[in-house]
Amino acid sequence: MQGTLDTLLSADGSVDPAALSLQDTTFVVLDLETTGGAPDGGGITEIGAVKVRAGEELGVLGTLVNPGERIPPFITVLTGITEAMLAPAPPIEAVLPSLLEFLRGAVLVAHNAPYDVGFLKAACARHGHPWPQVRVLDTAALARRALTRDEVPNRKLGTLAQFFHAAVQPTHRALDDARATVDVLHGLIERLGSFKVHTLGDAIEFAKAVTPTQRRKRHLADGLPHAPGVYVFRAADERPLYVGTSVDIATRVRSYFTASEKRARMSEMIGAAARVEAVECAHSLEAEVRELRLIAAHAPPYNRRSKYPERVVWLKLTAEAFPRLSVVRQLADDGAAYLGPFSSRRTAELAAAGVYDAVPLRQCTHKLSTRTITPACALAELGRCPAPCEHKITPEEYGARAAIPFRTATYGDPEPLVEALMARIDVLSERRRYEEAAVIRSRLVALLRATVRMQRLGALTSIAELVAARRNDSYGWEIIVVRHGRLAAAATSPPKLHPRPTLDMARATAETVLPGPGPVPSASAEETERILAWLERPDTRLVETSGDWVSPARGAARFTRLLNRAEAGGSRRDSSVRSSVTARTDDGRSLRL
Repeated sequence: MQGTLDTLLSADGSVDPAALSLQDTTFVVLDLETTGGAPDGGGITEIGAVKVRAGEELGVLGTLVNPGERIPPFITVLTGITEAMLAPAPPIEAVLPSLLEFLRGAVLVAHNAPYDVGFLKAACARHGHPWPQVRVLDTAALARRALTRDEVPNRKLGTLAQFFHAAVQPTHRALDDARATVDVLHGLIERLGSFKVHTLGDAIEFAKAVTPTQRRKRHLADGLPHAPGVYVFRAADERPLYVGTSVDIATRVRSYFTASEKRARMSEMIGAAARVEAVECAHSLEAEVRELRLIAAHAPPYNRRSKYPERVVWLKLTAEAFPRLSVVRQLADDGAAYLGPFSSRRTAELAAAGVYDAVPLRQCTHKLSTRTITPACALAELGRCPAPCEHKITPEEYGARAAIPFRTATYGDPEPLVEALMARIDVLSERRRYEEAAVIRSRLVALLRATVRMQRLGALTSIAELVAARRNDSYGWEIIVVRHGRLAAAATSPPKLHPRPTLDMARATAETVLPGPGPVPSASAEETERILAWLERPDTRLVETSGDWVSPARGAARFTRLLNRAEAGGSRRDSSVRSSVTARTDDGRSLRL
């Protein structure tokens, strides 16, 4: 038998039929004669099926079938089957149960299999039989891949039967054609050995439209573990080309060499790949986190997402007498207030515009002195800035009106900003200035999304250590140790054993994580959000925590419904706000949107 035991076992521990060698596979070679036409408009007139394994015939099923309709004359000429021959034959509904039982546990083989399978599926649907999920192998498709035009001029059954010296030549009668297909199948299986196709799964994929590069590189999937983890496609110089994750590394990597993989970038990547490296993980969360870290560290050219976490930006409210907003890439412990992270500068500037719409923060970029007066800009003349540059407002008044609402929104209640933006949307909508109202709405979405995200991240990253666990499918325990929002350790406790020793070992060997400034001091925002999603699952249990995992009582999370409504409204093709609706915050208050 080809392959090791690990190769033959599927993820649930059962034998994977696709991993069986062709020699050990049971085939039912089938042929149908029909009245012609499409499956939904024609009937079956004869069935021939031969069950074989390892070259030995195990059983035969052959019968005429009364289609309940007239047979076209050209079908009678082609097959020799007349209406008089079919009159005493059983109808298809009487034959189907025996045929489906004959197919049980075998691989269905036919020449031009889609045609025969189409008629059988239509018959099952008409007579209330569920179609068995059998694997199908098409000898015509195999021949197109395995034989050249120099060997055979076409892939008709008669041509192939003659080429392989079949004992029975096809006669357009079902059983004769099925026996001829058996010999063609055996001849093709011998030929497939030269293509290194030895298993059923290999043969099914070989028959599909895989590229020569996929076929040539499919050996890269050999020997990989059936376990959760990360896989890395590497070039000949060991450069990482692509990083992915899966609950079953071997199965996922094998799919890159099948016809189901149609992405042009992946085809290009496979052509450049020289080997595949597997990193087994304790469970799927560890695999997801390792994938993010590897992508961030190496920026593989064929990964499109999560490649440049260092490109995130923050809105910073400076710590000075008259604070101002600026877009920065780094956090610092400098007394400033930060909001983010934002995935792009454009999104950060959109949120900043929302802040400017809500509170009278100055928009100039230079540092103002409390002693020296600086000439005011046009915004002051328009009444959109309190002109701290001309000392028309004291630092205390400026802080209360402009700076404090923003600072409070970053760690507590963003309601002053939200209320101000909602009021502007209402005014613009009442004046039928819908496009301007839609712009304000997009600014509200950017600002509110950032505050909700930041407070969720900050609630977890403020905890020095958190230990959690959840049951897996095999009744063991998946365990994580999180320190300041970073996955410091991951482990899986075997079933039927107490998880405490595994948990203690995970804590003892966990990564040391030091605190830092901001809501994501020790990991990327995306990593912490993956951990949050895992922790928030209903089957996750918190085991130990060094501090309280809490969110502000009147924090940004209570505006989640409002945010969802605003995002849904902005995703419509008509971006106007003509259809103003009343949205409710999570604490029951009503706001118009």
